Amino acid sequence: MKNQQQNILIIGAGLCGSLLALRLGQRGYNVTVYEMRPDLRKTDISAGRSINLAFSDRGNKAMKLVGIENKVKELCIPMNGRMIHDKEGHTFLSNYSGRDYEFINSISRQDLNALLLKEAEKHDNVSIHFNKKCKSIDFENTTALFEDYHTKAEFIEDADCIIATDGAGSALRKSYYLAKKFLFSFSQVYLTHGYKELSILPADNGGYKTYKNALHIWPRGDFMIIALPNLDGSFTVTLFLSYAEGEYNFNNLTTPEKVTEFFKKEFPDALELMPNLVKDFFDNPTAPLGTVKCSPWHYKGNTLLMGDSAHAIVPFYGQGMNASFEDVVEFDKVLDENLNNWEAIFKTYEKKRKPDTDAIADLAIDNFHEMKDHVGRQIFQEKRKIEMALEKEFPEDYSSKYSLVTFNEDIGYREAMLRGRAQDKAILNLLSDRAISAKIDIYDNSELKNILEKVKTETEAILEDDRVAGL
Repeated sequence: MKNQQQNILIIGAGLCGSLLALRLGQRGYNVTVYEMRPDLRKTDISAGRSINLAFSDRGNKAMKLVGIENKVKELCIPMNGRMIHDKEGHTFLSNYSGRDYEFINSISRQDLNALLLKEAEKHDNVSIHFNKKCKSIDFENTTALFEDYHTKAEFIEDADCIIATDGAGSALRKSYYLAKKFLFSFSQVYLTHGYKELSILPADNGGYKTYKNALHIWPRGDFMIIALPNLDGSFTVTLFLSYAEGEYNFNNLTTPEKVTEFFKKEFPDALELMPNLVKDFFDNPTAPLGTVKCSPWHYKGNTLLMGDSAHAIVPFYGQGMNASFEDVVEFDKVLDENLNNWEAIFKTYEKKRKPDTDAIADLAIDNFHEMKDHVGRQIFQEKRKIEMALEKEFPEDYSSKYSLVTFNEDIGYREAMLRGRAQDKAILNLLSDRAISAKIDIYDNSELKNILEKVKTETEAILEDDRVAGL
């Protein structure tokens, strides 16, 4: 296909849509983007959504692809690990990797999205329109019905193909589901927990009130808060809590006194940093946490779902944005195959990509339980201690599950999940059987090498069992 003859309509100018528009514009396609919200470069549209996100190697791979890696780096705050806070206010830093050069970054959603929009609009063949809501999509005829937010006027746009990057509430996915013209599978599963954005404001001198270069976690078994740093000295704090279960839940935290009592009991050191707690709590909405899986992502050669519209996940692996960015990278690779038509491109892309997006969705649920509970348990801390030592001493021979997912961008999510889970199970089995010990401070290199060999042997045995079981 000749790029100049292809008109692509993208629905949604969020992170995935703006990156896709930029890359397709670079490739020479005629790209039109419609976004239902106002231009975030001209107004604040966060409305209680996560204002900062965890940005890691898979996302950076996409920034390298479009040539803006250095511009994005200026927006990043490195986070070397998790700073764990117990109820007594004690803290300890659990690094993400035994390799010093591996870390994740806190980045502003709005600043990154604004940069991608700016870069996309540098191309004459890319046009972006705001305040235009997609009401429905006729995927048989490759047209979309829009409504102008201000005038309420409706209009129809057509294209050679339509790609929907309009998030978990995708209009295209809804059209697939409601039309019942082909076999379309769809699931949307919610956690019993929701989330609410809070904040730690900058210190009076403009600095940070607590350690800057970490993702802070207050794990409490059935609930938690986390905090990510912002460039202005503030932290975005997120409370993850059940809607209805437990002594404290979103349904019964209805008064300032109750909210303060909850934080004083469970997060006293955080409360000291948050004199604005009550205002934030009642000003900001409570939002659900859900996972979306569906198939197929495409209809013939007409339309395609990408990003959260195809695979929304909960935020506990810090991979939602990174996975959507990686979608664009993988889609770009398929375009390089020079297939004959959009149907072949979409089919090839989905076949390659869906197993990995299903895997990261499952991993994100796993990490929810790890962050709110497991990180505070002794055996988990022993496992992490061993993993850190192995990564530090044998950086080419061992990577933990977290490192496989987060720092090994050339390994698919599914492969990282299968190997990572097997390694976790192997170390826990060996610890339980006392075949290895977490007292690694007194070990020399040969003893650590022996632990590595035991972990590898046990891991391969578990992987073989999984293969036999068809997992």
